[in-house]
Amino acid sequence: MGVYYNPKRTRNIFNPDSKEPFQLSRSKIDNFLKCPRCFYIDRRCGVGQPPSFPFNLNSAVDTLLKKEFDTHRARNKIHPLMEAYKIDAVPFDHPKMDEWRDALRRGMKYFYEPANLIIQGAVDDVWKNNKTGELIIVDYKATAKEGEVSLDADWQIGYKRQMELYQWLFRKNNFSVQDIGYFVYCNGKTDRFAFDGKLEFDVSLLPYEGRTEWVEPTLMSIQKCLMSDSLPDSAEDCDFCLYRDAVSKIEGNNKNV
Repeated sequence: MGVYYNPKRTRNIFNPDSKEPFQLSRSKIDNFLKCPRCFYIDRRCGVGQPPSFPFNLNSAVDTLLKKEFDTHRARNKIHPLMEAYKIDAVPFDHPKMDEWRDALRRGMKYFYEPANLIIQGAVDDVWKNNKTGELIIVDYKATAKEGEVSLDADWQIGYKRQMELYQWLFRKNNFSVQDIGYFVYCNGKTDRFAFDGKLEFDVSLLPYEGRTEWVEPTLMSIQKCLMSDSLPDSAEDCDFCLYRDAVSKIEGNNKNV
């Protein structure tokens, strides 16, 4: 077993004979949508994909943004970014805010009985619309690219599904949530003459109108997938499956392996 990767787990594996609800995180649901086969091998067979290295700079931006918005949350004040974009809202103050943000141990949860699944996700932030009282789901993102940031890239569908699942989770927990959420997007500036021990950012607020109709049908598809004794098909563009197939052919043709 490697320092960062355990290739064969014995925990968090779906048992089709168990009547106990099975917990799934937001990221695992996204993995199913990316490639059902990789998801099945992970959650049913106990062999997950090797993890990527942590994005420590992104985590630092995330932590500092939370501290900044928490200052305004404690005073029930509008943040300057909200004022700049003419959004009449304040950071939502709730005793469970830290719990909802805890991706490793807690988060927001909901038992979806038709699929016998407990769905869990951890938000970055929640605001409250001052006019309607509805909650606004907010997600922090950090990048470093030339030009304006947007949500137009194909790979950003994962960002959109992330926000939509959080909207669904909060609604299932009896909160009134508006369809439009926001991405606080921090874009690192690379046009400076020197580093000088600091990285500066342009901060943008990108609205996104979420659609959650896909969530429950997807959960039913996941339940069907997990209950099956057969491997599902791979996604055509899954790099992990392409790699496994290529390696297996080499190993099959090499008698010395």
